[in-house]
Amino acid sequence: MPTAGLKTIIALSFVLAIGFLLVILSCALYKVYYPLLVVATYVLAPIPNWIAARCANPEDFVESSGNGVQDLGRFFTGFLVIMGIALPAVLAHSALIGIPAMIMSIIGGLLIYGTIISFGMFFQEEQEF
Repeated sequence: MPTAGLKTIIALSFVLAIGFLLVILSCALYKVYYPLLVVATYVLAPIPNWIAARCANPEDFVESSGNGVQDLGRFFTGFLVIMGIALPAVLAHSALIGIPAMIMSIIGGLLIYGTIISFGMFFQEEQEF
């Protein structure tokens, strides 16, 4: 795994700030604040995976019939990520927000979630056997 340095933290912070800026601008420019719900979905998205990883038995070296807890965590994470993309599309379809606000909200949300995933990849601890 790559080691995370100061440049990585600065780059991730910059991308996260751009993501939040796009979501906030999608709300403020059009004076409709429904797209802020996207931030909540992307912030909550990694939590089911984190809980499932804590509940799974890391000392089980033999894979038994399946990993139901981890699959459930991945399902809920995937649901929240897809909801973060679909929610602005549904809001735009129902004419609650405009198409430019939808595009800015989706791109900003994906930048936010991508930053959260990148942060987890760069800063995860090495497991020793």
